[in-house]
Amino acid sequence: MQLDMTADELRSALNRLRRAQGQIAGIIRMIEEGRDCEEVITQLAAVSRALDRAGFSIIATGLQQCMSGESPAEQDSAQMRARLEKLFLSLA
Repeated sequence: MQLDMTADELRSALNRLRRAQGQIAGIIRMIEEGRDCEEVITQLAAVSRALDRAGFSIIATGLQQCMSGESPAEQDSAQMRARLEKLFLSLA
């Protein structure tokens, strides 16, 4: 399944991922500097939420395309549902 995202959707998802990338670099520095464990864990939780939001944004775009697209064959619909369910569960 190929995901076609508009320029705005793509920019938003990429911005979220870049922010998460920066947060991860910051966490690595914190660990190398021997920063407080609670601060590191707080930042880990924040980056985890950022990645989840990016993933859910991408999945939501896919769902929107599915809902507004051409109606697929019954078997394709069942396969698509199973794949989307697997994607949601991978982020849960």
